[in-house]
Amino acid sequence: MSRIQELFKKKRDILSIYFTAGFPKLDDTVLIIKTLVQGGADMIEIGIPFSDPLADGPVIQESSELALKNGMTLSKLFDQLKDVRKEAGVSETSLLLMGYLNPVLQFGVTRFCEKAKACGIDGVIIPDLPLDVYLEEYKELFQKAGLKVIFLITPQTSDERIRLIDKHSEGFIYLVSSASTTGVKGQISEEQIAYFTRIRSMKLSNPVLIGFGIADKAGFNKACEYAEGAIIGSAFVKVLRLENGLTENIKKFISPLRQKMPL
Repeated sequence: MSRIQELFKKKRDILSIYFTAGFPKLDDTVLIIKTLVQGGADMIEIGIPFSDPLADGPVIQESSELALKNGMTLSKLFDQLKDVRKEAGVSETSLLLMGYLNPVLQFGVTRFCEKAKACGIDGVIIPDLPLDVYLEEYKELFQKAGLKVIFLITPQTSDERIRLIDKHSEGFIYLVSSASTTGVKGQISEEQIAYFTRIRSMKLSNPVLIGFGIADKAGFNKACEYAEGAIIGSAFVKVLRLENGLTENIKKFISPLRQKMPL
């Protein structure tokens, strides 16, 4: 059983945190991972910077641009991650790579899978990888490397499509909370709750994490009422932009999210 599957078997209210590799500084990647693990993150999504991130809002777009200016590449990222599983506390944490298909194709899909496996990566999220293309061309490569491919669903995704994604998923399903790009924060609306409820009523075989627009304890708790956990991205990347005290800023952000609500 994979680390992702073990996590969902053992725990609820799963906290997954996204950050862009190579931001704010090129060599901050491992430090951020270690600090997130120490703070109590259950899963970490390591973003692969790309020059045309269509689904990302301005915060993550800017972090991606700066990471590329810093010199981040896939080769550099894999070099940074090669010993990450040896770091204290990181051995059992679920680590995923999240990025767009173009950099993976340029790097070479086979080589990408081999490198990810060697680094101890558990899964990948590639938002613009069509399910049919994955099944026809890449499924065997990812499975051989033990990588769980995570697919996204949105409010516009049909029930038929959701069932198909559920059938071919092995880790979890990424439920995009709205049709907007990442980082658009606001109160979770009644319309979104109806959407979450519809997905929950489908009784999918895979667990679900809710992402996009989850930015604080209140949003995280509300998402956890309708799914196994939630993903926080843009709100965390904003914390990384703060000057001075990177590790302390991370811990201050994570700590309230991990505190139990009063009875």
